[in-house]
Amino acid sequence: MMEEPLTLYKLIILYMLNRVDFPLTNAQVGNFILEKEYTNFLTLQQAVFELTDAGLIATHSVGNRTHITITAEGRNTLSFFENRISDTIKEEIGHYLNENEVRLRDEVSITAEYYKSTAGEYDAHLTAKEKNVKLIDITLSVPTQESAAAICDNWQRKNQEIYQFLVEQLF
Repeated sequence: MMEEPLTLYKLIILYMLNRVDFPLTNAQVGNFILEKEYTNFLTLQQAVFELTDAGLIATHSVGNRTHITITAEGRNTLSFFENRISDTIKEEIGHYLNENEVRLRDEVSITAEYYKSTAGEYDAHLTAKEKNVKLIDITLSVPTQESAAAICDNWQRKNQEIYQFLVEQLF
């Protein structure tokens, strides 16, 4: 009896990934499924693991986030079993994605992470992508961890302004 709900959770994940043209993070998928109380965290992680293991989704770590994309095999599988997802769930997914698309896209397109460099400084690595094309990739070396963290936080909030400023100054 447990296999049937797990199958539904897997189909929901595939359906969500198939509805967007950018990766979703494990947390974004989880937020929707857990918020709707479809299942618990451990069962959700089992579904993600099994989908990855079966080659129906691909995962890629970016900083402290796991990006998830549907594979061609995942799309093919979904096409056979999509009818097992109720219209209500499909509508809830559509509503969630429409309401949150900009935020979801920004969360996976804008990355900022810092790390201690071999020279003893801290490097803040900042990127912005659009449809898997890198628009900008900057690494700034600073003397303290606090400075690197502040740069990463500011990049998350001000990346569009910074990118626009650079383009205006350089072109």
